[in-house]
Amino acid sequence: MFFFLSKVLSFLIVPYYWILILIVCYLISKSKINKRRIKIAIIIIIIVFSNDYIYTEALKWYEPHRIIIQKGKSYSAGIVLGGMAGFNRKGEGIWSNGVERFIETEKLYHQGIIQKIIVSGGSGELLQQEFKEANFIRDQLIASGVNENDIIIETNSRNTYENAIFVKKMIDSLHFPAPYLLITSAIHMPRAEKVFNKAEIKIIPYPCFFSTHSSKYIIQRILIPDISRLYDWSFFFKEIIGLKIYELTGKA
Repeated sequence: MFFFLSKVLSFLIVPYYWILILIVCYLISKSKINKRRIKIAIIIIIIVFSNDYIYTEALKWYEPHRIIIQKGKSYSAGIVLGGMAGFNRKGEGIWSNGVERFIETEKLYHQGIIQKIIVSGGSGELLQQEFKEANFIRDQLIASGVNENDIIIETNSRNTYENAIFVKKMIDSLHFPAPYLLITSAIHMPRAEKVFNKAEIKIIPYPCFFSTHSSKYIIQRILIPDISRLYDWSFFFKEIIGLKIYELTGKA
């Protein structure tokens, strides 16, 4: 039920849809006072949530720092979480913005920092449940030169909580020595780290795909709206709300 509701109601955390809802309210409202209030609300949402500077500063506060692995350090396994790929209508795997998770995992393996790769990711879609992300990622790892015997996949999880639960069962049976590198996007790491710690999996966070960038051209970023941010904020809100819900339900 939680998985279903999170998918159906996900549009509520996108500022772009807030504006559309307010426009509809404006059109059907007969009160001049309410119309004026709605216009003010729309303007405020556009100004605040299309501001690139505000967005990147919020993420700088939330995202963890980049991790540097000491030379010669090695771990028995790296756990990489799904959320980097999807499927088209033909069932063909396609990369998404989170592909840096794959790049970093492949690099860590070839550098000898991780000996095994545990890929956790089933289907995060309400439809196309037959297409499992971990299967696609495994094939891509093999194509990049990773030994097939060094890849362990978990294809049942649909969210971060299930990632931790199913991975816990796997590592308990495999008896790989802890700790393990946990590889996921920087914006997702605070939630993932708490969930994996709650599941009593000894991990070292290895965040990648940082959403923030250089503070060069600060004036332009403050003054020039970036309409794409009206959608990008949903990723930030998803993590904040998801973490709080997990904490309230004892999952993190």
